[in-house]
Amino acid sequence: MKLQTHLSIDESLCGRVVTLEEGFAEVILHTHAQMVADDRGLVHGGFLFGAADYAAMAAVNDPNVVLGSAQVRFIAPVKKGDVVRFCARVVISKGKKQQVEVKGSVGERSVFEGDFVAFVLEKHVLDL
Repeated sequence: MKLQTHLSIDESLCGRVVTLEEGFAEVILHTHAQMVADDRGLVHGGFLFGAADYAAMAAVNDPNVVLGSAQVRFIAPVKKGDVVRFCARVVISKGKKQQVEVKGSVGERSVFEGDFVAFVLEKHVLDL
């Protein structure tokens, strides 16, 4: 299956799609110094959210998908050098509305969970 959305994303900031199936995507985020929020190497949560959002959009995999809302939980800290795996699965698909569940982990340790609501539009959101 070929990725059809978010084709210009900066993988160094949002991760790389490593698995793509109907209704499922897996994104790997290699954390690095540009993501660090303090002198102890804590990765800013915005980068985790960005990678989780990217995984959710890839799971829907439509060129006109947009994020409508998200409810997320940051379960454990992530530090510079951690490799975070985000798995996103479409759990409800109802017309234009797609509900996507995303889980992030570093090894066996859960670090992120989120419920994303995405919408597949008839045309690009900037053309509406």
